[in-house]
Amino acid sequence: MINDGARVWIYQSNRVFNNKELDSLNQILNDFTQTWTAHNQQLKAGFEIEYNRFIILNVDEQQAGASGCSIDKSVHLIQEIEKQFNVNLFDRFHIAWKENENIISGNRDEFEHQIKIGNINQETIVFNNLVSNYAQLRTNWEIPLKHSWHSKVFKLESVL
Repeated sequence: MINDGARVWIYQSNRVFNNKELDSLNQILNDFTQTWTAHNQQLKAGFEIEYNRFIILNVDEQQAGASGCSIDKSVHLIQEIEKQFNVNLFDRFHIAWKENENIISGNRDEFEHQIKIGNINQETIVFNNLVSNYAQLRTNWEIPLKHSWHSKVFKLESVL
């Protein structure tokens, strides 16, 4: 069970990972989280891969806190994953949203176009990858656009 206060970092892929890639990713991330340390202290770390697209790292800092160096290690790992799988995991303006039960993603221009033609509205579920702890992940990650940072960046025709 993950502590609600555990820190999380969400990396969204610009595409879905296939089953072979998921097997490899699970091994890579498991190996990393089992050996992830901060100042020579083992971190109580874990990971999740959601919707075959989002890599979520977590650290329960009650045991040991993530330091700048340990966070750098995770960033280097994610950069290596980008190279190995030919994906982009750092583009914060590659936006994902739900269309029925499907996860759709696109760049900023595509997202704005979908708003303009009415496919995305105030109630559309978007992914708030800026959440910082596990409690927020559970309650504030998949939220209606009107409650997300997206509503402050992207103009919608009708504001509720």
